[in-house]
Amino acid sequence: QVQLVESGGGLVQAGGSLRLSCAASGSIFSIGAMGWYRQAPGKQRELVAAVTSIGSTNYGDSVKGRFTISRDNAKNTVYLQMNSLKPEDTSVYYCNAAIRDNWYSGARHYWGQGTQVTVSS
Repeated sequence: QVQLVESGGGLVQAGGSLRLSCAASGSIFSIGAMGWYRQAPGKQRELVAAVTSIGSTNYGDSVKGRFTISRDNAKNTVYLQMNSLKPEDTSVYYCNAAIRDNWYSGARHYWGQGTQVTVSS
């Protein structure tokens, strides 16, 4: 089975930095777009950043200029470098990836379990 495992969450002070990682494993033929989403209590899940298989990126307006998404295709891993963190960045961050487990099948979206990021004032 395909699994996404996230790491790197934690508690940081405002203005600090944190780097999240998400590694895909299991039955994988190919991975398309990968991304990071976040969901704070009482709010809808929102796109933080996404990156295509060839490196094109897209960012949510609130994180542009502060966050950077990247991927290592050889490691089936996507990263989120978060700089200049603000208290409003506090949320559970989820990894997402579009994965094909066979050449003949379409991609399915998989989600990580979520990792807590807390930014203190």
